[in-house]
Amino acid sequence: MTATRRLVSTGSPFEKQAGYSRAVVQEPWCFVSGTTGYNYQTMEMPGDVETQAANCLATIDAALAEAGFARSDIIRAHYVVTDPADAESVFPILGEYFAGIRPAATMIVASLVRPEMRIEIEVTALRR
Repeated sequence: MTATRRLVSTGSPFEKQAGYSRAVVQEPWCFVSGTTGYNYQTMEMPGDVETQAANCLATIDAALAEAGFARSDIIRAHYVVTDPADAESVFPILGEYFAGIRPAATMIVASLVRPEMRIEIEVTALRR
């Protein structure tokens, strides 16, 4: 028996343009794509990394909910920040979001596709 693959979109114009899904569900897994800090309702990118991080996490929450997963199902997180100094700024936000979950995580400092992007977050969830 083959597991059903389901694609989840959050309406970002980038999904169609770049040919990806916000999340892919392959039970019992959910893979959420790297998510940047856009507010997808207004298509605005805030200037500060803290608000960008909060927007990333809100988009991830929406994708997980659409996929039928909970935040507590997250087992792996990858973070990319463009400036090492931004790590200290987002640690409290990540710590609050992942309180009690504490997934395996990696943070990388690297450039992102657009200069206004300061953080990108990707997660993997496993339904328990």
